[in-house]
Amino acid sequence: MSLPHAILTALLEKPSSGLELTRRFDKSIGYFWSATHQQIYRELGKLEAEGLIRALPAEQPARGQRKSYEVLPAGRAELARWTAAAQDPKPMRDTLLLRLRAAAVVGTAGIEADLRRHLELHERQLAEYREIEKRDFPPGRDSPQDRLHHLILRAGIDLETFWTQWLAHALQEFTALPAGGPAPGVTDGEASNGGAGTTPRR
Repeated sequence: MSLPHAILTALLEKPSSGLELTRRFDKSIGYFWSATHQQIYRELGKLEAEGLIRALPAEQPARGQRKSYEVLPAGRAELARWTAAAQDPKPMRDTLLLRLRAAAVVGTAGIEADLRRHLELHERQLAEYREIEKRDFPPGRDSPQDRLHHLILRAGIDLETFWTQWLAHALQEFTALPAGGPAPGVTDGEASNGGAGTTPRR
């Protein structure tokens, strides 16, 4: 249910057309909730059919003109309800961690190079977030809206910091591993019984 609520949030911030929403998702909202062009247009149709948004009347109707949408009172009420509702944190699901678990039994060939690639990608994303922070949140920008937007950005910065630090540590661990084949002596019982065989949960 999060995509329609992301769209309601974006439209309350600024009435927009589907194309404008797509661009905003690419530039800002997409950092923490991505959506394709087709998904956004499909959700706009559903939200309009449910009476949560409406298309703004065009000043000069023209064939092929993009429709802009605004949120109706029912849409604002639905967004407020969803925002206030309790939600449990979702457990972490990351294929890289699963691949490391698999490498413990089938061998580590190829994994170290991909860890280095992941580290480069996370370092690049972290640098981008820090540039956004420097540009958009200089000292003195402390309105309630700015504080909340900055808090969201800080989540991205902290998450990318975690991944860069963890990946650097993982690569250090790989230097101590024997090259090639599966880790010797690992059984199903050992792998599922805590210690190195336990995958993290949050």
